[in-house]
Amino acid sequence: QVQLVESGGGLVQPGGSLRLSCVVSGSRFNIYTGGWYRQAPGKQRELVATIGSGGTTNYADSVKGRFTISRDNAKNTLYLQMSNLKPEDTAVYYCNVRLASIGNDYWGQGTQVTVSS
Repeated sequence: QVQLVESGGGLVQPGGSLRLSCVVSGSRFNIYTGGWYRQAPGKQRELVATIGSGGTTNYADSVKGRFTISRDNAKNTLYLQMSNLKPEDTAVYYCNVRLASIGNDYWGQGTQVTVSS
């Protein structure tokens, strides 16, 4: 019943910005922890950013200083603000959350981000 719906992906030029959203529905519980992952063609899925239950954030070195992960509990939504995008950021981006009082992890369907001239 719990569903994560991602949006915000698209095609941007190098140096551009995008904001990805991940809306959690079907649960009474708020996001406990959240993360964003990405998978580029021919590569393994990698961790991009995480946000802890208390709001602590961590980032992969490749995106540090350019990406910001955040959470809006009122909207039950996880965000990834991406700035100064580079071609190497091109990938399918997936959100992942753990809900309060629920041990299971949930995944979004993925959204394509393409950075190209």
